Amino acid sequence: MKKVEAVIKPFKLDDVRETLAEIGITGMTVSEVKGFGRQKGHTELYRGAEYMVDFLPKVKIELVIQDEQLEQAIEVIVDTARTGKIGDGKIFVTDIERVIRIRTGEENEDAV
Repeated sequence: MKKVEAVIKPFKLDDVRETLAEIGITGMTVSEVKGFGRQKGHTELYRGAEYMVDFLPKVKIELVIQDEQLEQAIEVIVDTARTGKIGDGKIFVTDIERVIRIRTGEENEDAV
């Protein structure tokens, strides 16, 4: 099993969720996060004063999926979340050793 963490622009969340559902991936955790990479933030005006906003709003999607679903899930996220502009986000993939469903005690594939 793999854990996929995708950090994307907030307005792309619904599109990514719907496209993942189309390929059979429905369970996910979504968090509102802030961060920056090459964008390095931006400057805003507030009450006549200019100030630097270092952290930009993003959304982090976390999925735990079967190994066979990995490439298709990555392709869907990249194709759907891409705007072609700086700040589109990143995808991180890690191995999952064990999963336990708290309610039933099911483990690994049965728990996902």
